[in-house]
Amino acid sequence: MRRISSYEELLDKAEKYKKYISLRVDKSCVNENGEKHILICGGTGCKSANADKILSELNRSIEKYGLQDKVKVIMAGCFGFCAKGPIVKIEPDDTFYIQVTPEDAEDIIKNHIVYGNVVERLLFTDPSDNSKIKSQHNIPFYKKQMRIALRNCGVIDPENIKEYIAADGYKALGNVLKNYEPIEVINEITKSGLRGRGGGGFPTGVKWKFARESKSDVKYIICNADEGDPGAFMDRSILEGDPHSVLEAMAIAGYSIGASNGYIYIRAEYPLAVSRLLVAIKQAKEAGLLGENILNSGFNFDIEIKYGAGAFVCGEETALIKSIEGSRGEPTNKPPFPAVSGLWSKPTSVNNVETFANIPAILNKGADWYSSIGTEKSKGTKVFALAGKINNVGLVEVPMGITLREIIYEIGEGVKDGKKLKAVQTGGPSGGCIPVELLDVPIDYDSLLKIGSMMGSGGMIVMDEDNCMVDIAKFYMEFIVDESCGKCTPCRVGCKRLLEMLQKITEGKATLVDLKKLQVLSESIKDTALCGLGQTAANPIISTMKYFMDEYEAHVKEHKCYSGICKKLLKYRITDKCFGCTKCAKGCPSGCIKGKPREKHVIDQSKCIKCGACEAICPFKAIVRE
Repeated sequence: MRRISSYEELLDKAEKYKKYISLRVDKSCVNENGEKHILICGGTGCKSANADKILSELNRSIEKYGLQDKVKVIMAGCFGFCAKGPIVKIEPDDTFYIQVTPEDAEDIIKNHIVYGNVVERLLFTDPSDNSKIKSQHNIPFYKKQMRIALRNCGVIDPENIKEYIAADGYKALGNVLKNYEPIEVINEITKSGLRGRGGGGFPTGVKWKFARESKSDVKYIICNADEGDPGAFMDRSILEGDPHSVLEAMAIAGYSIGASNGYIYIRAEYPLAVSRLLVAIKQAKEAGLLGENILNSGFNFDIEIKYGAGAFVCGEETALIKSIEGSRGEPTNKPPFPAVSGLWSKPTSVNNVETFANIPAILNKGADWYSSIGTEKSKGTKVFALAGKINNVGLVEVPMGITLREIIYEIGEGVKDGKKLKAVQTGGPSGGCIPVELLDVPIDYDSLLKIGSMMGSGGMIVMDEDNCMVDIAKFYMEFIVDESCGKCTPCRVGCKRLLEMLQKITEGKATLVDLKKLQVLSESIKDTALCGLGQTAANPIISTMKYFMDEYEAHVKEHKCYSGICKKLLKYRITDKCFGCTKCAKGCPSGCIKGKPREKHVIDQSKCIKCGACEAICPFKAIVRE
């Protein structure tokens, strides 16, 4: 692509390139030739479910029917509806197909494209009345969503800079370089109310202002793409579906604070995001939108990728900076903050992927527009990775202030298999478990903190009646112990002691004194650990003890896990439904079941290893867990 030399030329290019995406975004456009665009979800989830093969089969069928001039197939970004992937969308028809297989490709081309008949069996079925829904926006999963950070995901080809430019891409950067002083950009971001989406929720404009006011010949911008929370895939999906939005925002941030170099710190385990970032950086440099003298403005800004090795602690900004410098990824004391002394002791602004993804939209539409969305102290939208025991697993972007009830029952369509909801865990390993009685609390930074959880980067895991909350706390503490860098004693030693106490509780060996020790130590670590990882490590314990103390006490006093999860507390019993078929005895790996044919069998509890094989194999459902 030829270098773009000015803001005016960029705007001209945008108008020219709109032909690439007009069928997808402008429903009023003239489509005299009956051209169709077929969009395939190209996120990691759908890629792993044969999205590439679907693309190949679609193109093969297009050639078979001689439609090469009328049908274009695009591998787009993530649509978010992971529970129903792979997804294929036909534009401008606004037809949304779910759970598509390579074998469905010819049916789509032949029936939909050639004959104009919607393939009914691939449409979403509304569970309320079993009707078929054709349009994406009428599907309950999307109805309450508002896509800002995800605005281009599933709409444009992430590997085609022309499509990003056509969708107002780099317009904010060009406008800023031509018409704004750096402090004016910072003031606009501050006015918008945008807070960091990486977990801490610090005001983005204030962070940029601190970095700008620091005196130095060299400054840096860092994009934190080290997304390590279990079940979280927000940042990865943005980078896979709209990498240019992050590059543009980083350049804007660089101009604002006086930096000419940026780094994207991303996990090496995200190969698709990395490959699309590399393509986007190459294209942006060729177009003169990164590098030297951007749009002939005199402003220089370049971006380099740095790979993380999967250390969760490197999501903390000072540990991340140490990792980029080539040192062990360990947090440092603050102050000094990175805005004063960061990368190589130079002023540095660190923001996460989702934070950056909001920047171009804010500058294009205005701070007042953005601040009108959300709550008084939490503006805009938030992307959540909805996972766990929920029907509609996926990526959702909703206005701040929406309730957990709305997300779970309207967007997520409730708990799987008709089970009862027990809790929702937000904020990843650093967050807390929220009980059913608090489902109507609005989701924003301050409200979640008040009830013992946190926004975090956006993980949201749904738990049902079969989950043991003590076991959940133990799971997250195992993760924290594995991921602790070990630099400070409260986290290195304290978290290990917490895990040991949780193990005693789940094995029925703890006392009420241990429960008290667990509470006291959790609060002590929270108050004394060096970094955010240690300071929030005990949140799952603190929140589960606050809202589910009855489960802890049942483990200690009664030696029972009512969810049947903690194996050491399990007991299998054969009821009077037993007909003596001997199947359980034959299938028991420890030989603990005795009994004669056609007589009730008995389990020797001293030999039982709690594997559950007998329960699974019994044809009469005569074996129960207690």
